[in-house]
Amino acid sequence: MTDELTILIVDDERDIADLYTTWLEMDYGVRTAYGGEEALEKVDEDVDIVFLDRQMPDYSGDEVLERIRAQGLDCRVVMVTAVDPDFDIVSMEFDDYLTKPIMRDDLDDAVGSMRERDEYNETLQEYYALSSKKATLEAEKTPSELQDSEEYQEMVERVEELEAEADPATAGFEDDYDSLFQEFPGGE
Repeated sequence: MTDELTILIVDDERDIADLYTTWLEMDYGVRTAYGGEEALEKVDEDVDIVFLDRQMPDYSGDEVLERIRAQGLDCRVVMVTAVDPDFDIVSMEFDDYLTKPIMRDDLDDAVGSMRERDEYNETLQEYYALSSKKATLEAEKTPSELQDSEEYQEMVERVEELEAEADPATAGFEDDYDSLFQEFPGGE
């Protein structure tokens, strides 16, 4: 193990949970739960990221997410599911949404994104969580469905508000701000 990060994999399909665990355990501390009840037993303040299956027989991922948040645990939650997202995701308190099948690179990228978000202030964290939901819905819904959804429209307005508030110089990028512009030709 090369990192202090603790990840909880939650999936009622044992083969999938074990595969995700195998992919991540070389670099991180990994706990594995094969259902919602077991997930609630294994999640605690030491868990940094939860990869949470949305469809499980005992407790759904939605219910597990609600209980994690009710406990006041400040971990990142990535919903990992074969369920096509609907507008109900707008009000759910997760950080990212991955649709199965998930490849190793998808998991690695999600871990990297979740680690970066820990460095951001609350405004930027909310911005990225809502932007992820927005992108997920835009990939799955028709333009008319998006236009007709009050939840989606309110979320878009909130994303725009947060975008206006989020200043890279004060949102956790202080040290990297200049280097961001050096990467682009003509940047100063």
